[in-house]
Amino acid sequence: MVDLTALLADLTAESEQLDALVAPLPPEAWARPTPAPGWTVAHQIAHLAWTDHVARLAATDGQAFYASVASAPDPARLVDDGAESFLAPPAVLLARWRDGRAALTAALAAAAPGEKLPWYGTGMSPASMATARMMETWAHGEDVADALGVSRTPTERLRHVAHLGFRTLGHSFAAHGRPVPTAPVRVELAGPDGGTWSFGPADAADRVTGPALDFCLLVTQRRHRADLALVATGPIADEWLDVAQAFAGPPGAGREPASAQVGTGGDERAGATA
Repeated sequence: MVDLTALLADLTAESEQLDALVAPLPPEAWARPTPAPGWTVAHQIAHLAWTDHVARLAATDGQAFYASVASAPDPARLVDDGAESFLAPPAVLLARWRDGRAALTAALAAAAPGEKLPWYGTGMSPASMATARMMETWAHGEDVADALGVSRTPTERLRHVAHLGFRTLGHSFAAHGRPVPTAPVRVELAGPDGGTWSFGPADAADRVTGPALDFCLLVTQRRHRADLALVATGPIADEWLDVAQAFAGPPGAGREPASAQVGTGGDERAGATA
């Protein structure tokens, strides 16, 4: 059984690490473009603040959550419009993000463990919602770090992102209109702690191996597989690395290989996490 208290503590730590990166920035740095087309550093933080807000609605007032979806002027622009609506001067935006993520943590901690919280196209337990928020906070933190030219040290918290990436294998195929595989896939990753993180049956013929960081960058579509040290054995594993996405919703466009010197943000700028 997932320890929600520990999971929420990890989510708080991940948010605080990103907070420490952006809080000292001068105002002009908040306007720096990030790899997501049209999104600045401020957009990335505003997106996280908005998504925390709607996640809290899902955890505390399902009707209000559904009303926010139904009232969206353009569902195709829900994520972009949400980020735009939360933009503010840096000090105001920081305070909004901090207050919102604290309120979300409290709401998830108070939710019944088996409760299904509404979300975009699915329902999630409080633990799944916390894991999704962890994945997004880390992924959008990568966008901010890229914009600032900063390299972040991987932590044990990546295990949550890696596990989510593994669990969303079926969704990754379905989102791209491909048959969901029935054969299992084994994932063995070299964690930042020096240990091995394993998911899936040990005797599975299809396998993915490599650094945990690279796997997390792939499933959040922050890097192209050509730029990562991941090895796929078997046709299912190989195809998965082309379509992997740990977030819900339509397929993301992903990123071009570094050799192309073009960055596309993918649809996971993105609010519809799983």
